[in-house]
Amino acid sequence: MKEHIRKILEEALPLVDFDSDFLFSELDSLGVAAILMKLSDEYDIKLDASDATPMNLKNLDSLVSLVERKLSTR
Repeated sequence: MKEHIRKILEEALPLVDFDSDFLFSELDSLGVAAILMKLSDEYDIKLDASDATPMNLKNLDSLVSLVERKLSTR
């Protein structure tokens, strides 16, 4: 799942370093919105502004955890 998410997000945001441990600091509001929208569409989960926290967007692993949590509550 991690590599699939990386591929989707790198296509949408090619200038962002998804290997960073400080991913949230590299994103502007449009980047955050793009990530939430792409993951919502790809995994058919509901992500909204309340999910856009520094903890959820810390790095790629935290994004994977967010998706897994949302999938488990569907």
